[in-house]
Amino acid sequence: MALHLDHTIVPVRDHVASAKRMAHLFGLEFNGTWGHFAPVKVNDTLTLDFDTSANPHSNHYAFLANDEEFDAVLGRVRGDNVVFGSGPSRTARKDGEINHRYGGRGFYFECADGHLWEVITHTYITD
Repeated sequence: MALHLDHTIVPVRDHVASAKRMAHLFGLEFNGTWGHFAPVKVNDTLTLDFDTSANPHSNHYAFLANDEEFDAVLGRVRGDNVVFGSGPSRTARKDGEINHRYGGRGFYFECADGHLWEVITHTYITD
């Protein structure tokens, strides 16, 4: 059996507001809290468990999407006037462009809690 990441904790200042926001941007559902978590199911094998923290540390979350999903997420990001860009550096993540690395497309944006979110259509790692 191949290993799959089942869930990861996303530390944020307001777990419900953050879960709702990210679910919206990624076109996912938020169905309420589970214990002290605000889970957002990404797919059959991954859940983001948003958890309130007084001092959340910044993480990087990267999502591989097909072209249709990529366009939909980018459309919601643009529609909500979220600052985004072509790279992870502070300057590039605000340039309003997408990248075309490895024959795909990608972009980055930062949420209010300082997490860096990445959406790509082609993985960087190949066999």
